[in-house]
Amino acid sequence: MIFKPHNYQRYCINRVINEDHLGLFLDMGLGKTVITLTALNELIYYKHNVNRVLIIAPKKVAETTWTAEALKWEHLKSLTFSKILGNQASRKKAVEDEADIYIINRENVSWLVDNYKSNWKWDCIVIDELSSFKNHTAKRFKKLKQVLPHIRRLYGLTGTPASNGLIDLWAQLYLLDRGKRLGRTVTAFRNEYFLPDKRNAYTVFTYKLKKGAEEKIRNKIKDICISIDSSSYVKLPNRVDMKTVIKLDDKVLEQYQDMERDMLLELPEGDITAANAAAVTNKLLQIASGCVYDEDGDYHVIHDSKLEALKEIIEAAGVQSVLVFYSFKHEKERILEEFKEAVELKDEKTAKAWNDRKIKILVAHPASSGYGLNLQAGGHIIVWFSPTWNLEQYQQSNARLYRQGQKEPVIVQHILAEGTMDETVMKVLEGKDKEQASLLKALEAKLRELKK
Repeated sequence: MIFKPHNYQRYCINRVINEDHLGLFLDMGLGKTVITLTALNELIYYKHNVNRVLIIAPKKVAETTWTAEALKWEHLKSLTFSKILGNQASRKKAVEDEADIYIINRENVSWLVDNYKSNWKWDCIVIDELSSFKNHTAKRFKKLKQVLPHIRRLYGLTGTPASNGLIDLWAQLYLLDRGKRLGRTVTAFRNEYFLPDKRNAYTVFTYKLKKGAEEKIRNKIKDICISIDSSSYVKLPNRVDMKTVIKLDDKVLEQYQDMERDMLLELPEGDITAANAAAVTNKLLQIASGCVYDEDGDYHVIHDSKLEALKEIIEAAGVQSVLVFYSFKHEKERILEEFKEAVELKDEKTAKAWNDRKIKILVAHPASSGYGLNLQAGGHIIVWFSPTWNLEQYQQSNARLYRQGQKEPVIVQHILAEGTMDETVMKVLEGKDKEQASLLKALEAKLRELKK
């Protein structure tokens, strides 16, 4: 295929070519992959400014997405790839192979640094899903910091830079500018822009923004980050978000309240206990979804209300395919057992079958399917069997269908148990979404004229 970039894509390509450190905070579906590959192709073969590129990506994306994208476009056919994946022997061989672009999953970054820091061969790094490096205490962040002096160019791609609030930005920006804009330490960043929020005598659990801090942060990073809202540049069909609220019967509600109040649930098979507030929250979400795990990892069925709701949604969908996201393993197992035509999303082969409209019900976990997969050809109905706390996974998962190339209005249906943690999670998600949307809106490049 011949690549004819949209004006906003050409703008981003030129920024990558002309700047050695840049954050592409682009909405899902705007073509971050082809934008980056096009710029890298120019830098490698025409500008001769880059020798070898290392792309760090989620595992499934590392396995297929980047190479598949390169094969799609005529102008990228010259690029060569080596995938640093699999067992240690396979990874070592991939490092030794000669290629333009090396691709590694983020879990192996520490291994790569430990084994090749003294002989680092990559002068350009692309971090696909930069937000996966938002934790400044994580090993992968600390290891990558060690090789920053060897890297002349670094680009970070994400559509969700602040899924848990602006506190997430420090580590991501540090990789781009080594602390120039938001401070050389996370402590300095917090002291400058935040106040302690929830805490006990010794530990601060959360922070809240100081007055005027959000605007200051935006102004600090706007020169090194591009943000483009997909609604401004890509004409997508409507998206309709819906909620199917189920009522738990009195017995189940009593069990739910027992766990909520006493951290204890009495079942005929034995007692289910929770050690702390976080564990209680998890147990409450399990009960709301229909089952609860015991200490041996076995689950006990509490109710079928969500399965019944899913049946009605699928029946109402008629001949249309449905993508179902689950949170707990027991949900997947029960859905696959209840709906014999349901198929679990495992690999590219399954994704292709879905896109070819050969699968009626596709069951997926947001953590393993939320990145890189294009599923928009296979359907336009999403069902969240249970909500997820993780805004990034939530947005990325919805973007598997609600993205460029989708032809039909997308329906995102949420099955929620009334009066339970389900509703709390949805409120939290909506609150985080507003804060992140504010950041991205403020960073949006002045590209209105490019739509002409």
